[in-house]
Amino acid sequence: MNLTINGEAVEVNVAPGDDRPLLWVLREDLALTGTKFGCGVSACGACTVLVDGQPTRSCVTPAATLEGRSVTTIEGLDTPQGKAVQQAWTELDVVQCGWCQSGQILAATALLTQNASPTEDDVNTSMSANICRCATYDRIRNAVVRASQLVGTE
Repeated sequence: MNLTINGEAVEVNVAPGDDRPLLWVLREDLALTGTKFGCGVSACGACTVLVDGQPTRSCVTPAATLEGRSVTTIEGLDTPQGKAVQQAWTELDVVQCGWCQSGQILAATALLTQNASPTEDDVNTSMSANICRCATYDRIRNAVVRASQLVGTE
C-alpha cells in the first residue's frame, strides 16, 4: 500500500486488514526511528505522530488504516509551529533522557497549530496525555508557552 510519510509518497508492505501498527512500519520498514516505543497500549504518548495534523498513537494504529492520509513524524516536522516548538525545547533545555520528546514535540505542535495562543490550562490539558518519565513537565509547559510566543513573532 501507499502512505504519505513526511510529505513523501512511500510504498510499504502492508496488506488491507493487516493489524501491524504504524510504529513498526515507521521504525522497521522505513528506518524512521525518532518515533519511540513506550508502552504499546496507547498510554504514554512516546509513539505520538501526526495523522492529518492530529496527534495519533502509532503503537495502536494499524498502518493499513492510513492509506490516503498524511503522517508526520519527528523527522519530517517542518511547519512554523514545529520549528518554534523545537527551538523552544532547545532554548529551555527541556530534554533529560529524551525518550518521550518526539511525542511531546508532536503533541505540542498539534496544539499550536490548532491554537496559536493557548492558555496554561490549554497546554496542561493538551499535553496531559503524554507522559515524561523524567518529570520535566514544568519545562515542557514552559517550552510550549515559549513556542507560542515564537510563532506569534513570525
